[in-house]
Amino acid sequence: MADGPEFLRWLQEDLGVLDSILPFLLVFTVMFAVLQKTKIIGEGRRQFNTLIALVVSLMVVIPHVTGTYPPGNDVVEIINTALPQVSLMAVIILSALLLIGVFAPGVMFGGTSLGVGLAVVSIGAVIYIFGNATGLWRIPGILNFLQDPDTQAIILIVGVFLAVIWFITKEEGGSGEGMFRGFGRLLEEGRKVIRP
Repeated sequence: MADGPEFLRWLQEDLGVLDSILPFLLVFTVMFAVLQKTKIIGEGRRQFNTLIALVVSLMVVIPHVTGTYPPGNDVVEIINTALPQVSLMAVIILSALLLIGVFAPGVMFGGTSLGVGLAVVSIGAVIYIFGNATGLWRIPGILNFLQDPDTQAIILIVGVFLAVIWFITKEEGGSGEGMFRGFGRLLEEGRKVIRP
């Protein structure tokens, strides 16, 4: 009997699980769920939704398997490159939410500026990850500085620092304007000191 790595290699090399089966199932499931939820074709059109999801998922996978995608535009390769990074970001965000839930159990995210901020950060991260997977950020002059690990670390540290400041300085029942008022007061005091 084959051990774990050989079995996984057999799944990939002989069956093409990563190149065909998993992307097919992913695209089919997402497409079918969107069609069912939005009811674009109409109410009770499950068979049509199934057929459209099947056709779209086959149109994504077959050109990859046959090698007919133009260079750099292979949808399956983009999915295989981007999804692990999205999963990593989901784990990071869930970990952050878990820590907030442990240390600040009274915080409610629905309808607050913190919830909106987390949503914006999540959307921005997904856009950056997919843009990075497609090579969009490698175009000269467009966000090339984000490829530097030192820059990424600085942005992360500054973001965490600002989030902590916001969380500490927000007023009870308020939406966090305390941080901005505090910065405003600090700047005003600085101007008074500089001016004679």
